[in-house]
Amino acid sequence: MILEIDGTLYLNMIRAGAQSLNHHRTAVNDLNVFPIPDGDTGDNMFMTINAGAVKTAESELLSVVASAAAREMLLGARGNSGVILSRIFSGISKGIPDADKLGVDGFIAALQKGVEEAYGSVATPVEGTILTVYREGVEAVAAKQPKSFDELFDFMMPALRESLEHTPELLDVLKEAGVVDSGGAGLIYIIQGMKEALSGAKYEALAMGGAAQPGSVNLDAFTEDSELRFGYCTEFLLRLQRSKVDIDSFDLDGFIGWLNSVGDSVVCFREGSIIKVHVHTKKPGDIFNHCQLYGEFLTTKMENMTLQHNGSHGMQELKLRRKPQKLYGIVTVAAGEGIKELFSSLGCDVVVDGGQSMNPSAQDLIKAFEETCAETIYVFPNNSNIILTAEQAAQLYDNADVRIIRTKTIGEGYSAISMFDPDAGSADEIVASLNEIISGVVTGMVSRASRDVSGGAVEVVKDDYIGFVGDEIYVDEKTAEDALIGLCDKLGAGSYDILLILAGADPDEADAQRMADALCAKYPRSEVIMINGGQPIYDYILILE
Repeated sequence: MILEIDGTLYLNMIRAGAQSLNHHRTAVNDLNVFPIPDGDTGDNMFMTINAGAVKTAESELLSVVASAAAREMLLGARGNSGVILSRIFSGISKGIPDADKLGVDGFIAALQKGVEEAYGSVATPVEGTILTVYREGVEAVAAKQPKSFDELFDFMMPALRESLEHTPELLDVLKEAGVVDSGGAGLIYIIQGMKEALSGAKYEALAMGGAAQPGSVNLDAFTEDSELRFGYCTEFLLRLQRSKVDIDSFDLDGFIGWLNSVGDSVVCFREGSIIKVHVHTKKPGDIFNHCQLYGEFLTTKMENMTLQHNGSHGMQELKLRRKPQKLYGIVTVAAGEGIKELFSSLGCDVVVDGGQSMNPSAQDLIKAFEETCAETIYVFPNNSNIILTAEQAAQLYDNADVRIIRTKTIGEGYSAISMFDPDAGSADEIVASLNEIISGVVTGMVSRASRDVSGGAVEVVKDDYIGFVGDEIYVDEKTAEDALIGLCDKLGAGSYDILLILAGADPDEADAQRMADALCAKYPRSEVIMINGGQPIYDYILILE
């Protein structure tokens, strides 16, 4: 019977939760409301929690582990469910006092803090989602007053499952699709894994996709004759000591200012009496000595960045971070080489690789902000499942005024960026102007149906091609080309001046050209522009302006 948890057990629970979700993430992905193969909730939630599982250093101190894991999840968050999941763990961390261990009652209070922060992370909380499932699970546990962690999870699991089964009753879109909420399902797999970790089994961290493994550095990259040009990537956890400093009045802003005076790429935040620091410097010893004026180190890590980045790619990244800061910059998100080239030609500073089924993390976006190096950065997510992540990245980034333009489609992003006017006034006025632009854009999609859908305005047959705008399906046809023509008819494409069409990865060049010719003949008063976008999932993206 487990009566209290420490940092070692809590991190093991997080790792077990990540592994449990990893085993079932395809099933979570398949709980997709819309009938196209773009489900990615399981992947997003796994990569979010796994960032905390992999990147958090082991420690017996619960508050240290909880804070570090929450921070890594905030940075690694992907997609709406991933962002909410990261906020759940962030709230739990904030609810854990500055203590080495915690009993059941204290952990329930931390779980309740997770509810509060998760609901606060979205402008308009929607019931019937992961928010509801988590809240009702925590409420059930609090009402039953468990005496051990074993009882806590025994009470929580059936409450979570019952809540998940009721999500279609709260959200019509789930009922119509015949599925439960995918984010809530992913959460249950995580909690199930955390419960199993109470048995004492040891769970190892899973590898992060694409991440370099320890020991993969090139030792020959820094020889006896090398010159230290890029310095050291220095990270540490500093515990403030009452014998050295007044903890309550510790000047964090002044401390960050000092770090910026002796290094760059500074990331620094405080959780209770612990200061987490990341800084690039040529003299890490000076920083370590200075920081000992305030406290003592819990963990330290220092890497020669010539080895860490292992070649020209890392060096180029560091050079980019040292560009002179300009007045404004543009960051957008897109998938498909043709679409990315299109955005670059419109003046985007950084095009982050991502979109439907491949959402970037908050950390990916923060790196883009660093590379842009501007006083004000305008960000165009171009996908409703990336907006929350972008907003979270903006909250975590302090080196610029980051403005999120809530573009939900490639069409909205294209129209807004193509008409972007940096001289339109203040940042607030520019944002208002861009929001007005995107309100008048129509973006249609053509994709292959992943399942049958009946009962709606259009009967959808699996493997047919559907044409849709947002969540509304307009046509179902046997070919992508017929679906595109049918969608154009339904949307009154002939009344628009421009029909911009982005051909996806599947249609070949000849098919795309035939489509362009057919639409030119059908709508002689409109300008038809066909571009090889190369995007996945969508055979054609139609932008009407």
